[in-house]
Amino acid sequence: MNMLNAYTVNATIGGMTPILLAALAGVLCGRVAVFNIALEGKILIGAFFAIVGSYFTGSALGGVLCGVLATMLFSTILAYGVTRFRGDSIVLCIGMNLLASGLTAYLLRQIFGQAGVFSDPAIAEVDRIVIPAINTIPWLGWIFSRQTPITYLSWLLVIVVAIVLFRTPLGLRMRGIGQNPEAATTLGIDVGRTRRWTVIAAGALCGLAGAQLSIGTVGIFAEGMSAGRGWIAVVAVMLARDNPIWAAAVCLLFAIADTFSVQLQAQGLPNQLTDAVPYVITLVALVIGALRGRRRRMAPV
Repeated sequence: MNMLNAYTVNATIGGMTPILLAALAGVLCGRVAVFNIALEGKILIGAFFAIVGSYFTGSALGGVLCGVLATMLFSTILAYGVTRFRGDSIVLCIGMNLLASGLTAYLLRQIFGQAGVFSDPAIAEVDRIVIPAINTIPWLGWIFSRQTPITYLSWLLVIVVAIVLFRTPLGLRMRGIGQNPEAATTLGIDVGRTRRWTVIAAGALCGLAGAQLSIGTVGIFAEGMSAGRGWIAVVAVMLARDNPIWAAAVCLLFAIADTFSVQLQAQGLPNQLTDAVPYVITLVALVIGALRGRRRRMAPV
């Protein structure tokens, strides 16, 4: 049973993309002290409207843009809810997740007249980029070639987010808001506006995650197709302590677990058992993170 092969590695990298983009969104929100657990619902909104845009425009780019814009608009609920209306972010995010699930199911019936799953030849999928220089090289060609542009962009965004957060004045203001918003206000920083635009920009990342999931991977939309990826991204953010580099590493671990579960299912194990593998890994990682945090707090100064 050979589970480690070029195809498996390629699938792992592709499967990591939606989780990674959502985790980067969570990192940005966390840096301005907005605990965003609506990542699951935002991915679902992005996936649905990417299908809508792709179907009606006949263009994968149109689908991606539609998914991104719709998710940014959806994110204004949280952006203005926690700033203008002083709402609790946890309550708002739970409501957004429920709204996304119900709204996409309703619109699927209203727009396409179908329930459950929608697929159509008119849906334009995101093309995979084949790099001729490395495409024929064993392993290397499968890892760095045959991926969607969204996947390559997600790797680039890890670096961009890290540079913005730790090497720019904007990042310094964001981190200052996250650590002490009152002090940031006394320095003339508009905390509310910074939080709003950060949450909305994070919504764009979730829109990309949803587009990768629907038109970048399978070319269909299924109700609830985010399938817990947003929650795994939340865990990655928590374990990485709002650090984009560490968040990427945690996302890779979860993607490996997800691919491993698919491979186990192909070997004949029950899908009820194999589908639980990524979530078991998530729980184990949470427990380890909690134990490490407790040990650090109890350590003598």
